Amino acid sequence: MSQLVGICMAINIVYAQTGVTKPHQDAWFGIDKLKHFFISAFVESVSYSLMQAAGVRHSTAMAGAVGITLGLGVARELHDQRQPGNLFSVRDLTWDVIGAGAGAVLLSHTIR
Repeated sequence: MSQLVGICMAINIVYAQTGVTKPHQDAWFGIDKLKHFFISAFVESVSYSLMQAAGVRHSTAMAGAVGITLGLGVARELHDQRQPGNLFSVRDLTWDVIGAGAGAVLLSHTIR
């Protein structure tokens, strides 16, 4: 979990320096951020479950699920950036990371 927080902080620091997002256009809280949070947790859960069903060990499945979730989050932001009027949103990506972290915590507590 601390690694996800570190990644999140590093992304925010890098993009704060480059001015990729405009704060007045991208609020930290809202329906969009809840969607990023829950979709990331869902994608991670499904990815983990599919890997476990395929016989992948817990630690490998967890790492793979986190990687898939964060990769999809970055891909979505890169896609958004290519659309007219949209920007790469570090705040959306931050909520993706938080959702992935919450998903990982839940998955680790439900392992039997």
